[in-house]
Amino acid sequence: MVVIDKAILHVLDVNDANEFFSDELLNLDLSTVEFLIKHIEKTIDSQDAKKGCFYEDSEFKRILIGYKNEEMEFVSFSKEVASSLYKLLINSDGVASADLLICDARIDEVRYLVIFKCNNHQGYVHQVTVDEAGRVNTELVNNYAILPGLSQRMDEFVFINLETLDILSKAKKYNVDGNSIYLIPELLLECTQTPSPTETIKEINKVVKKVTEAYCQDQVAAAAAVKNFISENIQSEAVIDPVAVGREVFQDNPSMQSDYSNAITEAGFAEPVAVNQEATLKKLRKHKLSTDTGIDIIIPTDYFENTDFVEFFKNDDGSMSITLKNIQNITNR
Repeated sequence: MVVIDKAILHVLDVNDANEFFSDELLNLDLSTVEFLIKHIEKTIDSQDAKKGCFYEDSEFKRILIGYKNEEMEFVSFSKEVASSLYKLLINSDGVASADLLICDARIDEVRYLVIFKCNNHQGYVHQVTVDEAGRVNTELVNNYAILPGLSQRMDEFVFINLETLDILSKAKKYNVDGNSIYLIPELLLECTQTPSPTETIKEINKVVKKVTEAYCQDQVAAAAAVKNFISENIQSEAVIDPVAVGREVFQDNPSMQSDYSNAITEAGFAEPVAVNQEATLKKLRKHKLSTDTGIDIIIPTDYFENTDFVEFFKNDDGSMSITLKNIQNITNR
């Protein structure tokens, strides 16, 4: 359950070098509360988000603790956050103007500071004008300050547990002084970042592919084995252990196990990562194959090891054949 206690909106117009910081809290009417709650519920379980902890000398942490201890009221605190972010954005390359939503909210009875950086998007709205003679004129107007709809996702966000100060964030890289950095966690929050669940799965697949290529092994079978192992294990515990994945996939080849373990550790993805069970299982449920002949096939992951439904053959000329079995009906889509 999500309860919004306070919320405010600041405008960071970096294109025209203007900042518009609100002196008043948002009116928490039904539509505003619905907007905020929907986006909080949609983003807090994002598999693209990274966990983090403040550095000891973080300036953001200092002012956050001051706000938490009621040494600063919410509007002043939010303005300081907005001002700090605006100064960072104005000195970055290729940055879009944005609206900054800051909320003090309770999520399942835990108090959080929630920050949504809503990068302005182009969209069209209608405009109605009435002239002196009473004639009505309707027009399409190009608007560059469109907020994400309820079905869309926030570009960048931060959740800070105000009890533990644990951080969950999703951020984009910006070019600052010639360096590409995650501006919000690295410069605004000044905190660490651990790999996200999505990044971890991508890196696992990348390393598995690299190792199987190096040993001239079946990449399709290895990729399916990765999905099967992760799917089976996260049903009992919502955690992915990248090193354990390598042990399972390459269990018959110690050399491949070793190469995988070294590569995943060197890439910084050796530590287990917590995942959202439902979201991860949904992604792993099917495996898509694209052939060089232009044919795409989507197969349930757990069918790869079941020759009653699908079987792969290596032909004498080096090509591959796929046989689909026990099909009772085919539907055109």
